[in-house]
Amino acid sequence: MATAPSGSPSGDLLVPAGPPVAARPRRALIPQFGGIWGFVIRRILLGLLVLFIVSIVVFAATQALGDPARAILGRQATPESLKALRDQLNLDRSVFSQYWSWLTGLLHGDAGVSYAAQIPVSDLIDERIVNSAFLVFCSAIISLPLAIAIGAYAALRRDKLFDSASSLITLLFAAMPEFVIGLWLVVIFATTVFPGTLPSITQIPPGGRPWDDMTAMILPTATLVLTVTPYVARIMRASMIDVLESDYVEMARLKGLSERTVLIRHALPNAAGPAFQVIAINLAYLAGGVIVVEYIFNYPGIGSALVDAVNNHDIPVVQALAMLIAAVYVGVNLLADIGTILVTPRLRTRL
Repeated sequence: MATAPSGSPSGDLLVPAGPPVAARPRRALIPQFGGIWGFVIRRILLGLLVLFIVSIVVFAATQALGDPARAILGRQATPESLKALRDQLNLDRSVFSQYWSWLTGLLHGDAGVSYAAQIPVSDLIDERIVNSAFLVFCSAIISLPLAIAIGAYAALRRDKLFDSASSLITLLFAAMPEFVIGLWLVVIFATTVFPGTLPSITQIPPGGRPWDDMTAMILPTATLVLTVTPYVARIMRASMIDVLESDYVEMARLKGLSERTVLIRHALPNAAGPAFQVIAINLAYLAGGVIVVEYIFNYPGIGSALVDAVNNHDIPVVQALAMLIAAVYVGVNLLADIGTILVTPRLRTRL
């Protein structure tokens, strides 16, 4: 009896398999975009989702502050006056209706009306936003180049005197909260050690701008610089050391390139990638952490406005400032992600 090549009976001959059937591609739930623009679009969509979730959390948290009507009228308010004020502030509607009205207002640039001042929130915080933005700008243009320079040079002088000294000093300042640094600066330059050298508080007259008196900006700016610089410098040092020990930097040196060319064209761009993420976090921190510094120096920015709004149960102002800080966090991190891709060649090839 004839058998198949495998030795089985002829009745059990195996039928040769046909060409493999290609699996049907699965349709992605989220549209996929390629290249750098696809990456940017995905990050923007993710950022919008984060802001939507933050809006829910902020609205729910502000509802726990208590009854705004009772906070405004006081404990002696009558039930009739409380009801009338709640009707005026639209607090008698459902929570979902209040949230939807607030969210749609934000999307149209309307943050509502301040409960305490009875003026639009945008009019109340416009000048505060400008003041805080100027303080953050002054701090950033000093701290970021300074931190990158310290970190990069410390990596080049690894285990030398500058590296040891800078590591100790940055660790010391990184361990201190910003209010401690601010109080020490006030004691040294304003009150005790060198009294009257610099103003201890920032006084901006109505209608004035912080750049009208730059002397009053020195201590708040110095506090933020000393707070932010250590973190970025330490990350930059670690990243630079890792890059300097990499194979492609060693190959560039073996090709006969000058040390300056190796550092500028090969080492710094790749070392700056991780540093960008830390820079983004610290810039976002400046937007929110500036609250403490503004309180210490009586600086009229969003920090003092947020503190006043919480004390006055001014919910629209609290909500607007919280969403503003969240938007800054999302926007700065988006820019950092894009900057990391642009300056890091090995990441661009993966898109």
